Amino acid sequence: MEYKFTSENFESEVLQSEVPVLVDFYADWCGPCKMMAPIIAQLAEKYDGKVKIGKCNIDEEDGLARMYRVMNIPNMKIFVKGEPVENIVGAVPPEELEAQLSKVL
Repeated sequence: MEYKFTSENFESEVLQSEVPVLVDFYADWCGPCKMMAPIIAQLAEKYDGKVKIGKCNIDEEDGLARMYRVMNIPNMKIFVKGEPVENIVGAVPPEELEAQLSKVL
């Protein structure tokens, strides 16, 4: 299941999560973000129950983007126990994201 992270649910869904969380900071107008969308969706299905995977639109959630210093997109951050532990910037192959996820599982 792919989550939608917002300022309203970020605390409960990401920071207080019992499982690792991958947050894809993106924008609708971003070409590389559109390239990553199906990869993020596939990983969300593959890791359902093990990792929360979802998206955070930086245009709608600019406060979160500023708080986590998202300067370039796509920007995928992996959170463990409320702390960002991995940061992946740009369009990357699914294997790279899976390698980062395996570090936190």
